[in-house]
Amino acid sequence: MKTIHILTLFVCTVLTSCAVKEKSETREEIFFADPTIYVENDKYYLTGTRNREPFGFAILESDNLQDWKSPKGKPRTMILSKHDGTYGSKGFWAPQILKIDNDYLYTYTANEQTVLAKSKSILGPYRQDKIEPIDGSEKNIDSYIFQDEDEKYYLYHVRFNKGNYLWVAEFDIEKGKIKEETLKKCFDQTEDWEATPNYPSNPILEGPTVVKMKSKYYLFYSANHFKNIDYAMGYATADSPYGPWIKHQNSPIIHRSIVGENGSGHGDVFEGKDGQWYYVYHVHYSENKVVPRRTRIVPLILQWNEESNLYDITVDAKKIIKPAQ
Repeated sequence: MKTIHILTLFVCTVLTSCAVKEKSETREEIFFADPTIYVENDKYYLTGTRNREPFGFAILESDNLQDWKSPKGKPRTMILSKHDGTYGSKGFWAPQILKIDNDYLYTYTANEQTVLAKSKSILGPYRQDKIEPIDGSEKNIDSYIFQDEDEKYYLYHVRFNKGNYLWVAEFDIEKGKIKEETLKKCFDQTEDWEATPNYPSNPILEGPTVVKMKSKYYLFYSANHFKNIDYAMGYATADSPYGPWIKHQNSPIIHRSIVGENGSGHGDVFEGKDGQWYYVYHVHYSENKVVPRRTRIVPLILQWNEESNLYDITVDAKKIIKPAQ
């Protein structure tokens, strides 16, 4: 009887230990839409649209793009919160991070306005000296500040006019305002992939990111309504921050037919610690459900084209990362 008791105790201990271990190793996917990744000090920082209480933005960190955690060891690290020295009460979307000198600039959308907040730390809190949007003259969303080699700054963003269109304006970084006289529309909806019938809507071009490579400007953007299974990402190139932009024939380079998941787009380009370029984006929750949207990361393949003097850009769909925490 004693032997049986000891054996039973041993089995229970092993089972309990396995259960604890299994629980501790439980990982869940990350549900940031409109995501962006900032790289600094050998770490990756991920933030994006949450669309749930508490309203604002959280941040996660990683060493390898696959495994993420809260930087402060808490279940959630909020870096910008509603009514905590910042503009906006709803619709906290599409953040971006830019570091200038010792300041971290955080642009985002709230109340369908683009907003700029600052912090001395990547982990925030991000706040404003004066609580207001960048340009309150009309609705505008999806901001991206591009810093050119001549130290000029440009604000790429979306303005509404019976649809969503991409615009650019020179940005006064000290005042946090656009130079209105420089406002220019980037382009119209012109390609079949930008308007598919699976979810009819007004023209939608959004989620801009701009990078400069070999004296050329590359504008990555998404098209279609975000609820459309054909939401996708393509790119255009130009010789100037203002264009004219030529849409690349490879577009779209992220689409459900390429990456295997619906609603794939609206993210950001970043260079990994290993020098590899990536695009972080979101996809629909499932084939039949849009939200909450899941975060994905895919390597970019840059192939130099001697004839066009441009990079032909595609993605390595065999190496898609599903970040989890």
